[in-house]
Amino acid sequence: MQIFITGSTGFIGTHTTELLAKSNHKLKLLIRKTSKSSFTKSQNITLVEGDLTDKNSLLKGMEGCDSVINIAGHYTFWEPDKSIYSKVNIVGTRNVMECAIECKIKKVVHVSTAGVFGKPEDEPFNEKSSCGPVQYSEYFRTKYEGELIAWGLFETKKLPLVVIYPACVLGAGDTKASGRYINDFINRKLPAAVFKHRIFSFVYVKDVAQAIVNAIEKDNNIGEKYLISNCRYTWGEINKMISETSGVPSPKFSLPDSVTMLNAYLLTGLANIIKKPPLWGMAIDQMKVMRAGVNVDGSKAGRELGIKYTPISFALEEAIASFRN
Repeated sequence: MQIFITGSTGFIGTHTTELLAKSNHKLKLLIRKTSKSSFTKSQNITLVEGDLTDKNSLLKGMEGCDSVINIAGHYTFWEPDKSIYSKVNIVGTRNVMECAIECKIKKVVHVSTAGVFGKPEDEPFNEKSSCGPVQYSEYFRTKYEGELIAWGLFETKKLPLVVIYPACVLGAGDTKASGRYINDFINRKLPAAVFKHRIFSFVYVKDVAQAIVNAIEKDNNIGEKYLISNCRYTWGEINKMISETSGVPSPKFSLPDSVTMLNAYLLTGLANIIKKPPLWGMAIDQMKVMRAGVNVDGSKAGRELGIKYTPISFALEEAIASFRN
C-alpha cells in the first residue's frame, strides 16, 4: 500500500510514521518548509514539500497513493492570532478531504480528538454518543468544524473516511500542553494543583500510533469512528503518579476552581497584550478543558482494532525520563 501522511513531524505523527516505516508500505510524507523531519528519503519513504493550505502540494503528494492518513492539525490552547486554528483545522481538513476524493483515494484515516465530543450526556461517552453543545477550546471547536466537513463529504461525495479520536496523549517527545504540564511538575514550576477531582482520559502515544496503523490496514471499516483511551483518572491521581515516578512532591497548595478560572482569565488577558503564552500554561481554553474533563470509553478500539492498551504509568515514566535526559 502507498500511503500519504500529513503531520509526520508531530508527536503522534512521528510515532505513526516510525511504525509504518518498518512495514512493507510505501510512504509519502508532506513536509512544510519550516519543519524538520527525522525521516529522510529512502526506498520506501518519499518527502513532499507542501502544506495543508496548498492544494497543489496535496494533490502532488497523493498522486499514486492508495490511502491517506491526516494527522496534521494546529494543537495549542493559546495563540496571538486565533485565525491559525481555522486556517489549519477547518480549511486544511477540507483541502485534504477534497483532494482525496479527486485522487480517488481508497481510504482516509483522519485523526481528530476526543475533545470534539465536548461533554456528552453519556459518561463515559462512546462513539455513538451525541456531542455536547460546547467544545471547550478553539482547538476543539475548529477540529469539530473540520470533521463535520469531512463527514459531510462522506455522506455526499462517498469520501472513504475513518476517524480516530485520541484522548489526552502521553509519552516521550510531547512538547505540547500535556508534556509541558509534566515537565513543569517535575521542575517544581507548578505553584498549585488545580481541578484535582475532575476526571480525564489518557492514552499512550504508541497505542494511538498502533490504532492509526490498524485502522488503515483493516478491511471493511469505512465510516467507522474509534475513541482511543484505556483509563480515566482525576488530575489529583495523575499528580500522585507523576510524583511517585519522579520523586518530586506534588504542589502544596490547591486552588479552588473559581480562583483558577479567574487567574486564567487574567493571565490570558495579559498574554493577549504582550503576545506571549500565559504563565504556567494557564490559558483560559486549557483551564476550561481541564475543568470540563474528558471521560472516554475506548473499548471499541480494543475489540475492533486489536489495541492492547499500555498502562498509563509506563507513558508517564517514559515522558519523565525523556525530560530528564
